[in-house]
Amino acid sequence: MLRLSKLTDYAIVVMTDMADEPETVFSAAELAGRTHLEQPTVAKVLKALTKSGLIRSYRGANGGYRLGPQPRNISVAQIISAMEGPIGMTECSVHEGLCAQEAVCTTRSNWRRISQAVEMALNDVTLQDMTQPMVPPIDIRRMRVVRG
Repeated sequence: MLRLSKLTDYAIVVMTDMADEPETVFSAAELAGRTHLEQPTVAKVLKALTKSGLIRSYRGANGGYRLGPQPRNISVAQIISAMEGPIGMTECSVHEGLCAQEAVCTTRSNWRRISQAVEMALNDVTLQDMTQPMVPPIDIRRMRVVRG
């Protein structure tokens, strides 16, 4: 089963909450209360997202965090990449040289194809989409994988 880490899931929850008020500066404690997550977990998420540039941090008495780009300009793929690194179904579909079987593997190119399709689908869903109760399903027939 393909699964995102809990921290990545929480990052999407926190950013979706922030997307409802994209110009507002929130404290970590405020976001923890709004999302019903533990404050240390929210702080860890915010640190990673700030490092990636998806969230801006502000110091001082009125400091806190707010979205960097607008919600319509942030994809779910960007959030996942910020939290977990490059998107790939297998390690070899992202990085070369990690598997002793690489030289004779017959499935690596297909895993790369599959990983590209998953990444394309995640790029098609924005943070703004995530704030909506229900978005139209993605038509996977229109997706094209670039081969090369």
